Amino acid sequence: MRGRGDRKDLMRLFNTLTGKEELFEPHDGKIVKMYVCGVTPYSSTHVGHALSYVVFDTLRRYLEFLGYEVKHVQNFTDVDDKIIQKSHDEGITEDELVTRYIGDFFTTMDALNVQRADEYPRATQEIPRIIETIKGLIDKGFAYPGEGDVYFRVTQSGDYGKLSHRTLDGMIAGARIQIEENKENPMDFALWKGAKTGEPSWESPWGPGRPGWHIECTTMSIDNLGASIDIHGGGQDLIFHNHENEIAQSEAYTGVKPFSRYWIHNGLLQFGQDKMSKSIGNLVSVEEALTHYIADTLRVYFLSSHYRSPLTYSDEGALAIERSIDRFHYALSLPHADGPPLDYSEYESRFKQAMEDDMNTPQAIASLFDLAREINRSQPNGIDVTQAQDALRNLGGILGLTFASKQVNDSNDVGAGAFIQMLLDIRNELRSNKQYDLSDKIRDMLVENGVQIEDTPEGAQWSYTVSRE
Repeated sequence: MRGRGDRKDLMRLFNTLTGKEELFEPHDGKIVKMYVCGVTPYSSTHVGHALSYVVFDTLRRYLEFLGYEVKHVQNFTDVDDKIIQKSHDEGITEDELVTRYIGDFFTTMDALNVQRADEYPRATQEIPRIIETIKGLIDKGFAYPGEGDVYFRVTQSGDYGKLSHRTLDGMIAGARIQIEENKENPMDFALWKGAKTGEPSWESPWGPGRPGWHIECTTMSIDNLGASIDIHGGGQDLIFHNHENEIAQSEAYTGVKPFSRYWIHNGLLQFGQDKMSKSIGNLVSVEEALTHYIADTLRVYFLSSHYRSPLTYSDEGALAIERSIDRFHYALSLPHADGPPLDYSEYESRFKQAMEDDMNTPQAIASLFDLAREINRSQPNGIDVTQAQDALRNLGGILGLTFASKQVNDSNDVGAGAFIQMLLDIRNELRSNKQYDLSDKIRDMLVENGVQIEDTPEGAQWSYTVSRE
């Protein structure tokens, strides 16, 4: 498989800033500068976090497959009200708390085969530069101090609201904003917060305090990637206010537009009817999920929905995915045959077309399942599937899949999934040839051995009563 070549102009991505799909091309044509908003490390990394970072890991992998060099920066917001409160509750320092959960983040992302960013700047380690950025905004008239705080003048930016496609007047009319005496405008936002008793603080020209939430990303992005970047990413819940404020203060500080050429936002993971979030308390940690499912299962689950769409997390959904990827394991376990090679070009082409269509991972995954099915059908007929197996591994690798099998404790369960899938594939072939007596015998045999089968338009779905722990 070749990389970029003459295909580099074909990838299209939906740009939140313009509200439409656009051909993707980095500014210098070679290096992609990508900044992704990171976590606030005050609790265990949950599957809602994982969804976002799997999405941007997959985008990075495909851009690298196309031949681009990706410089990836992702921050840690390591000073925050929630960090302060939890550290007080536990009787430890903020740094101890943050160090624990940054470690948890790296452990779980490594387990999910998420590539590490090139840089992971932390807000508390960038305080001098953040203060310098705020001073620059004050000097240019875009910010003003007031009683130990510093605020950004949204009326000075001229196009505030362009990312969320709102007007300033509309925001003010529709918002419930607590009027603060130090603000000139109710929509002005804090760049620096004056110190409060019992909170960490740093000295500044405006008195002791700490950075506001948004200014850290402006400073860290500019310092690591320059005044203008190619991709800024994060969840859709960050569009307003966080990313809207980042654009305003970044372009005001540097005078360079655009701050980011493409704004990419993933849909949110839901648990039932609600967004999965720490504040609601409906969290499933990545560590917990990985005690039940292999990493490939979670990656395929997250990528089975288009990245801009919401996805509802459930054990039923994850279990169905885990059963289905046994087809991959079986296809990759088949031995070499002496016949002519299987032509896999159709599936490779479908995969690339899907990824270049605003990273349509559901269709890309469908092409991999179809390729696996073709391998499973062809090898028993003497067709050599070795090259097709390599293609399956390589294409799956672009999605971050390792195709590692689940480790089980019951030796009778080892390889059961692949064997069951092989029998179901044979049964499907028999049904296609109207050999219903034989297909029914296979079904009856499986049912007698604890396999429940449900025929669906997408194929046979099965469950296995032997423990999969």
